[in-house]
Amino acid sequence: MDRITTIPHLPPRPAAANKGTFGTVLVVGGSRGLAGAAALAGRAALAGGAGLVRIAVPNRILDTVAALAPDCTTLPLSDTPAGRMHPRAAVEVLRAASEATVLALGPGLGCDSDTVFFVRSLLENLDMPAVVDADALNCLAKIGGLAALVRRPPTLVITPHPGEAARLLRTTTGEIQADRERAAAQLAAGGVVALLKGQGTIVTDGRRIYVNQTGNPGLATGGAGDVLTGLIAALVGQGLSGFDAAVLGAHVHGAAGDIAARELGQVSMTAEDILRCLPGAIAVE
Repeated sequence: MDRITTIPHLPPRPAAANKGTFGTVLVVGGSRGLAGAAALAGRAALAGGAGLVRIAVPNRILDTVAALAPDCTTLPLSDTPAGRMHPRAAVEVLRAASEATVLALGPGLGCDSDTVFFVRSLLENLDMPAVVDADALNCLAKIGGLAALVRRPPTLVITPHPGEAARLLRTTTGEIQADRERAAAQLAAGGVVALLKGQGTIVTDGRRIYVNQTGNPGLATGGAGDVLTGLIAALVGQGLSGFDAAVLGAHVHGAAGDIAARELGQVSMTAEDILRCLPGAIAVE
């Protein structure tokens, strides 16, 4: 594989641009008790430059998510009594996706049987770029991984941490960490862009490989991955390929963590701090 060291850049913004110029991100996630994850992803997509962001969540948590992400619009989805996605929500998301540029799926989703059915139905019928993370990956692992899908989106970026990667590849976290580049290549073998999180985050599409050099241990905090998901989706929505968006997203996300660490130290860093530092990290690219 070709080893990539050059960081992609977003094109300059046209003077006559409007919010539609920079893509619409549809974030799909959330469940009762995990509303903040979808809100973080949506806010990160805006910070990453998306012109519009819509967050689609189970109806029971809609008001909470709307309050956490006031700059995003929201879409209520059919849900179960437990506050998770009802299987018929897949049709509702597909309808909404016709007005979006890219879909971000997974933050705070949960992984019960209804949600697994929802994830499978959605991905098998989605005909637009998608960034898939978190519980959506765990749902896929329960049905045998990406290979179990009848079809999948034409551009698909997956962003597992080592535990999620181990579930997808039916191995152990130790095996993933023992040879991270090999594991990332295995994840990408199905024709997707794989971003394997961790120290030296790896991005590969099976032909090219990039090892990220930014970031620090302070990024190991709840919600940091949700910020990354929204950021990458925003970059795809602005016209970058899945691979370039994942490379630039990993670099900028780590750089935002480095800015936060200089200001606050690594120990107390939160996902909110990473999100707050994204604009400064993007501005220097």
